[in-house]
Amino acid sequence: MQTITTSLNPAVIVAGIFLSFIVMELIVGRFFQREGDRRDAIIETVGSTLLLGVTVPFITFATGAIMATLAPDAQGALSGIPWLAGFALFLLFDDMTQYWWHRLAHKVPFLYSLHRAHHSAKYMSIRIVYRNNSFYYLLMPGIWFSGILIYLGLAHVYFVYLILKMCVIFGAHSSVPWDAKLYEIKWLKPIMWVLERTISTPSTHSAHHGLCAEDGVTNYKGNFGNLLFFWDILFGTAKITRRRPPKYGIENLGPVSWQHELFWPLVRKPKKAAKPALKPEVAQ
Repeated sequence: MQTITTSLNPAVIVAGIFLSFIVMELIVGRFFQREGDRRDAIIETVGSTLLLGVTVPFITFATGAIMATLAPDAQGALSGIPWLAGFALFLLFDDMTQYWWHRLAHKVPFLYSLHRAHHSAKYMSIRIVYRNNSFYYLLMPGIWFSGILIYLGLAHVYFVYLILKMCVIFGAHSSVPWDAKLYEIKWLKPIMWVLERTISTPSTHSAHHGLCAEDGVTNYKGNFGNLLFFWDILFGTAKITRRRPPKYGIENLGPVSWQHELFWPLVRKPKKAAKPALKPEVAQ
């Protein structure tokens, strides 16, 4: 996420793609979700603003400063490696580590408290892409590793990688089930079989956001992949049904304030309102 001057700013491209998904949801009437309320709008607006306006700039500055201090001679050291090799490094050090970070967040209560805002929404939408506690991304290893790889000379690879990854993530969270139409085209069946096992799609990722495991679709203990769904295939956490859950949200956990979801542990639920903590395997 290092800031590099180019004739084509990837941040502008990603913003344009994000806006395109918003427009698409507006056109089909699925952006202003009937299940959403003012609380959801605050979480999504503040969470996204903090990530893009504070967390990303901070990590950009911090990784550059730390690397310049610890390894000043390493700057640009990987700039000469093949492009595909650089892309593979981002898949391993950003996307795969994000898979494990995401998976761990569903096992460790402390980390789940940083992630629950992403699941408290009762809908799927482009709105929830960046909906997380303010510390969730700050502690995410993959973002820091990306900053290091950029320092090592792979900014040109990261620009393409970022655009591709965000296209997939935006599409996977969208309320528009674009994959459903593709499943209906017979000659695309073998391609879709490969695609849904390679990248995250609306059906596989919406299953991760489902409310009830008993609905036959929901898999909130799996389908953790972001760009690559392949990590779920490889590490045994995949569930593919080609359907979407009937309901979304958090099962067996009571609601908390938007301040709690965005700023925990700095903001905590009052003790008198607190409920006994669930075991990690119970929480989504």
